[in-house]
Amino acid sequence: MKLRALPGEAWRAMGLNRLRTGLTMLGMVIGVGAVVLMLAVGDGARHTVNEQIQAMGSNLFIILSGASTSAGVRMGAGSRPTITVGDAEALEKLPTLDGVAPVQFQTAQLAHAGSNWSTTVRGVTPDYFRLREWAIDSGQGISDAEVRSAARVAVLGRVVAKELFGTDDPVGKSVRIGNQPFTVVGVAEEKGQSLSGSDQDDIVFVPLTTAQGKLFGVSFPGTVTSITVRAKSSELMEDAEADIRQTLRQRHRLKPGQPDDFTVRNLASTAETAATTARVLTVMLGTIASISLIVGGIGIMNIMLVSVTERTREIGIRMAVGARRRDILLQFLLEAVLICTIGGLAGVALGVAGAWAVYEFAGMTTFVFSAATGIFFGYYPAHQAARLQPVEALRYE
Repeated sequence: MKLRALPGEAWRAMGLNRLRTGLTMLGMVIGVGAVVLMLAVGDGARHTVNEQIQAMGSNLFIILSGASTSAGVRMGAGSRPTITVGDAEALEKLPTLDGVAPVQFQTAQLAHAGSNWSTTVRGVTPDYFRLREWAIDSGQGISDAEVRSAARVAVLGRVVAKELFGTDDPVGKSVRIGNQPFTVVGVAEEKGQSLSGSDQDDIVFVPLTTAQGKLFGVSFPGTVTSITVRAKSSELMEDAEADIRQTLRQRHRLKPGQPDDFTVRNLASTAETAATTARVLTVMLGTIASISLIVGGIGIMNIMLVSVTERTREIGIRMAVGARRRDILLQFLLEAVLICTIGGLAGVALGVAGAWAVYEFAGMTTFVFSAATGIFFGYYPAHQAARLQPVEALRYE
């Protein structure tokens, strides 16, 4: 038997029992489709987390004020003002830090013409946008001169700009924050959701001094709600956190053993935890889906064994007229590979219908895996067929 005749023989053998071949392929179709779909879900989750991490910024710390106690009840972090602009200025001198930005924020009502919107107004310095890697889409950001003069200017987040101005360009127009008029000088780029699920674009930025002196005021002079800090590199994160704690404890005159009156949140650790969770989810979903692929492979092995038994006489005739064991082995193995490959193609189509985003990944990987499954589960039946003796095969009924 010539090798080039094997594909035709395999197609002819599969066509003799179309129903059985189709049902055998169905297991592979479902298995491959499940793998593609589950990997798409996991990959989508990982992609979303990566986008949120990039939008958040890199190597960041958020420093919050300490907790307060009222009538025996301990409040959360930030309920007692303990961090100041002076703390931020002291932290700027640390060699492990790339930048420091004090922040004052509060919820306020905004209005323009007949529209109004309640959102978070954040008093910041120009460094805040650099540390958060937050670009300005139109107009300009907040300048040092505007911070020094406590100017009534505002940079709108994408959501606020849409709610108040629709499709109009808000730059240069006036908006009321509380009962005070502000000039819109810019619109920030879209950031999307944070790792906590909040909308980062539903926000307004004003100069820090404006928020403290004209808009919200402060309980104690110089205090701020939080301080955003960025380390110079990911390798210096631990050293930077230690330097931050040591500097603030010295400035706040805390004695050894006395608890911190501030909270340092490492956003890189939070981001890494979220990314790890997404990776574990992808592996878990892929593993679960692979079980159905293995079940389909076992079904193919069973059907091929039945086929070997039914075609024992045919095998004997082929071997009697000169077919070698290798020819029989390759014929049955080719049938198994064809079933798996066709089933894999159909499975990919099924998975892509539910998860178009991973079509390219599926096209590169799943076909190879399907063929490998056919070889693995089809080898034993093919090997059994090849071992038959011509005389015994011819006598088989």
